[in-house]
Formats: sequence, structure tokens, C-alpha cells
Amino acid sequence: MTKDVWFITGASTGLGKSLVQFLLTQKCKVVATARNPEVIRKYTQQYTNHDDLMILPVDVTDKQQIATAIETVVKTWNQIDVLLNNAGYAYFSSVEFADDNKAKSMFDVNFWGVKNMLDAVLPIMRKQKSGHIMNVSSLGGLRAFAGFGYYHATKFALEGLTESLSQEVAPLGIDVTLLEPGDFKTDFADRSSVVNTSISSVYDATAGNNIKGLQKLSGHQPGNPSLFAKVVFDTHQIEDKPFRLLLGSDAYERATEKYKDLLNKFEHNREITLATDFHKKGK
Repeated sequence: MTKDVWFITGASTGLGKSLVQFLLTQKCKVVATARNPEVIRKYTQQYTNHDDLMILPVDVTDKQQIATAIETVVKTWNQIDVLLNNAGYAYFSSVEFADDNKAKSMFDVNFWGVKNMLDAVLPIMRKQKSGHIMNVSSLGGLRAFAGFGYYHATKFALEGLTESLSQEVAPLGIDVTLLEPGDFKTDFADRSSVVNTSISSVYDATAGNNIKGLQKLSGHQPGNPSLFAKVVFDTHQIEDKPFRLLLGSDAYERATEKYKDLLNKFEHNREITLATDFHKKGK
């Protein structure tokens, strides 16, 4: 049996780094990519199975660079079994006073970067008639909080795209999973984020307070990146792969809280909702 080939974006730090490290202890081949591949080379020096590791430069906003990387992988290992779209970062700001260019740049990575990767990898998986696409979303793709509106927008968009994608590729033998982690102990909230320092004081109690709270949480998050990696690997081994996978107790609690509240509100407004239909004759 040939080893599965995992292609991972955003593998220099955080969850991507933890996944690469874990996969190198398993029977699989790993394509670890990042804008700065030298960071990956440094932390993977300790591993001896370098024949199972390919480190490539990939900026997910650069279609030509993606195409070159994919071509290299296919020429060398003939296949791509798992595409894990992990590259991404956050721009924290109130909705008002946000810098348009910074918000758009985040969309280019978090949303359009995934689309660029899908465009390059789907033809290969269709030809193979197999494959597993894993898109790293977030609790923030299910529930929004003040101060993170534009980040949430990228993840809400990713969730919708991925849900449609899963229905389109299922008949082609391709599985799709949305990973929805809560707060994990990474540098997501500090080094990997961009904060708007021009937020008006009128939003101090809402957006400002939440941004400061997340920054204080950095280094003390409840999620363990190593366990994230193990769960992701184990999930790929399941025959009936889940479409949505919440990761972390905080993700479970906050997501279920929102959806229970939504269902209650839907039911409360049921009569108003149904009142907009054309009435059938005789009723």
C-alpha cells in the first residue's frame, strides 16, 4: 500500500506546524508549504525520514507558485491524497473604521487562497477518483463576536463554499471536511494577527474589549495543537468522514449555545415566518 500524500498550506507555525510534526511520525508523505519554507526546514531537522518530507514555497495568493508546487509533487509522488488548507491569519477591527486594504488582503489569503488551492488540486483528485479536502475554518465560521467581523466574514464565506463543494465532489469520490477549532495555544492572536489601532473609543466596550481579551488569552488557550494534529490524522482514517468537526471544548460549548438559541428563535417567530407564503386555496 502506498503512503498517503498530505499537502499542507500555512505549515510554518501554529496548527500547520503541529500537523507536519505529527505526520512525520506516521506512515505518510508530507508536503509542507509556507511563504517562508526555511522556517519549516529548521523545525523538521530533527526528523530522520526526510524522504517522506517535501518542503516547498507556497504563497496561496500566487497561482503560478501553487501550480509549480503541485507539479513538483505529482512528478515526484504521483498523487495528492489530502489537501489541508490551513494558511490564514486575522485582521482584528471594529466593522466601522476598518482599513479596506487590510480586510481585502485577509480575504485574499483566507478565502481566495483556498479557492486557488482547490483549482489546482481538484483536477488531480478527480483523475484519481479519490481524495480528502480539509479546510481549516474556525468556531468563528459559525459564530461571530464584536471586534472580529472581517475575520468572521472570511470564515463564514469559507464555510458556505465548502458546504457546496462537498455536495459537488461527493459523487466523484472526494471527501470534504470542515475543521472548526476554538482557541488553541498558537501565535494566532499575537504574531499572526493584524490589529487596527485606529478604532474609535466608541467601540472600546465592544470590539476593543474583545480584542484585548483575546490578546490576553494568547499563550493560555485551552486547545493543544499536538492533539489537534492527532485528531485530524485520525479523522482522515475514518471511512465515513465527518463534514463538520468542532475541535475544542470552547468550540463545542459556544457553537451549540448559538445553535440552540437560533432554533429557539426560529420557533418563536414561526408564525411570522410562515405568513410570507402564498396561501393555498381553501385555506
